[in-house]
Amino acid sequence: MNSYGSFPGARPRRLRTTPAMRRMVAETRLDPADLILPAFVREGVSEPVPIGAMPGVVQHTRDTLRRAAAEAVEAGVSGIMLFGVPEDAKKDGLGTAGTDPEGILQLAIRDVRAEVGDDLIVMSDLCLDEFTDHGHCGVLDDQGRVDNDATLERYAEMAQVQADAGVHVVGPSGMMDGQVGVIRDALDTIGKEDVAILAYTAKYSSAFYGPFREAVGSSLKGDRKTYQQDPANLRESLRELALDLEEGADMVMVKPAGPYLDVLAKVAEAVDVPVAAYQISGEYAMVEAAAEKGWIDREKAILETLTGIRRAGGRMILTYWATEAARMLAAGRR
Repeated sequence: MNSYGSFPGARPRRLRTTPAMRRMVAETRLDPADLILPAFVREGVSEPVPIGAMPGVVQHTRDTLRRAAAEAVEAGVSGIMLFGVPEDAKKDGLGTAGTDPEGILQLAIRDVRAEVGDDLIVMSDLCLDEFTDHGHCGVLDDQGRVDNDATLERYAEMAQVQADAGVHVVGPSGMMDGQVGVIRDALDTIGKEDVAILAYTAKYSSAFYGPFREAVGSSLKGDRKTYQQDPANLRESLRELALDLEEGADMVMVKPAGPYLDVLAKVAEAVDVPVAAYQISGEYAMVEAAAEKGWIDREKAILETLTGIRRAGGRMILTYWATEAARMLAAGRR
């Protein structure tokens, strides 16, 4: 440094000089155990069905779902979130296929538990949208509106059949008022106190769900703005958070992840329960599409997006790249 002090006195670059140095001082670490794999299982198919808007993701058969679960365990992934896709003929206004003990989701839960036991946390989507002919997350009243309290009765029944099938964690995603409390009571009533609830606390009405609707064969008419949260609101999420915790949520979630990292950070700061974030179908599709065009480095983009979610406070990350990303991390690609 010269006498005029024109050279920097502090040199943060010293801590960026080598990969080993950067690894040693990293403030955020992503681990395979942070990851949860969402997976779709479709009734009545003999081969996996590719999802056009989500390259590399399929609607599984029961057999290929079992293999996917086993691969997730091998890669060090912590959990799998199951979504059932029934035959169209079985959809109705009440979503009765969702509460049929022999429905596709309940069969999938049993299949995966039989394959991996307790080596993978088996989670289930607790919502009616995959099973209704109108595609909404609840029962409709005579004016075509989602009836909150009638829907809660259906959720209670869904929780019980999923618990009987052997699920470790239920994930109520419908954003009905009071859903966590009703589900907790329903589970406790049948002696399933050990089944945990991952509350979809802040689930926003997002444009990024588009590919998911293909994945579950959605029959949605209209939109879900009367029950999913307005993207403009953050304080509302903290109110939902307080209600879910009061009702007995064991874990809470923000969905989508990437566009709502500010919400995720606020939720993570406010609670002492595990916080999840769901990197949804549209987030996945954008990276895959850009990588296919050669515009970005696919693997680096995957790990960067996941690290960003982890840095914002997501202790558990639901991502369609879970198994692949876990393998990357195990191989030291960070």
